[in-house]
Amino acid sequence: MRIAVLAFGSRGDTQPCVALGAGLAARGHRVTVVAAARYGGLVEEAGLGLAPVSVDPLRIVESEEGQAWLRSGPAGFARGFRRIVEPLAERLVTEVDAACAGADLVLSPALGGFGHHLSERYGMPYALLHFQPSEPTGAFPNPLVPLRTLGRAGNRASYALVEGLSWLLLGRMVNRLRSRVFTLGPMRGSPFRRARADRVPVLCGVSPSVVARPADWPDHVHLTGFWPLERTWAPGPDLEAFLDAGPPPVYVGFGSMVPADPGATAGTVVAALRRAGVRGVLQGMPYGGAEDMFVVGDADHGWLFPRMAAVVHHGGAGTTGSGLRAGVPGVVCPFFSDQPFWGARVALLGAGPAPLPVRKVTAEALAGRVARALRDGRIRAAAARLGERMRAEDGVARACEALGL
Repeated sequence: MRIAVLAFGSRGDTQPCVALGAGLAARGHRVTVVAAARYGGLVEEAGLGLAPVSVDPLRIVESEEGQAWLRSGPAGFARGFRRIVEPLAERLVTEVDAACAGADLVLSPALGGFGHHLSERYGMPYALLHFQPSEPTGAFPNPLVPLRTLGRAGNRASYALVEGLSWLLLGRMVNRLRSRVFTLGPMRGSPFRRARADRVPVLCGVSPSVVARPADWPDHVHLTGFWPLERTWAPGPDLEAFLDAGPPPVYVGFGSMVPADPGATAGTVVAALRRAGVRGVLQGMPYGGAEDMFVVGDADHGWLFPRMAAVVHHGGAGTTGSGLRAGVPGVVCPFFSDQPFWGARVALLGAGPAPLPVRKVTAEALAGRVARALRDGRIRAAAARLGERMRAEDGVARACEALGL
């Protein structure tokens, strides 16, 4: 079977798609990952086909204009979406259409309704990929709503609210592109509702050890476990020498999130780690390095995190999963989106202290969180137990089985 996997977004969004694609390829299917060209090496390393798209969401986020957009609040975000994203959207949709035209199955994120449009155009079935628990439930609010609970009715209503706002933001653009690229008529409702009515299979790549499967989810929604990518990554000799030179350090990295002042943030992080009395591995930070601090660029979290004493990160779904799977305490410094949800979840599981929003990060506050993560035996034990359970899961295999492949 020819399967197209749509992997849009940052590395944290793309890597699980590559892992899932590798699992499907191991079962004899021909898999093409549709992703930004910067992830070509990751895709090809896994032995999969790459259909590169020229629109790179991470490049948008990393730009000065993109950073200002992300910090502009809800109204500014909506205005900026039309100004920044819509001009690129037609090119993206055209490239995705060309990449998927011959597929027998499309695996797609829910936002934008790509799977539905391609299925309507070409007739192939599709399934949805969720990287956070986004199916409506009364158990907890939509992960984009930064509240622990709104009551069962309010929790369910939060999903309709988020989906409604998403369609309000995207609907007109989506219908214009359906006409211009797909030669399809306008949708008369959001793709979220259509997929739910059609009982389109949903693969939620989240561990049931981290988020228990809500009892009110329908049976076409599958909580499979995270999709970790097994890589043959080798560290450089300098990193290995640093790790061997002292006790396990603390990792600090914020993935694709760019602080307002990266240099000042790096200084704060170094001061916090020294105040806590630990060495540090700093990912992607503008810091020159020192005897007790090592700066890394691209590094495989699956290799690196088990060698850390704790991990400090932004709370992206992929990084959260890797940190918990490693069995070490986590300190989450969320920026926005679903990151507060994951920070609260880590704390609720006892695998880390309460999250520290990035806007509240000071040397004193971060040092306190790190010290507690390292010295509280209950946190260390909970993280170790959780990691052991998660390493026993095979989310990729469960996802493939849910598809009947």
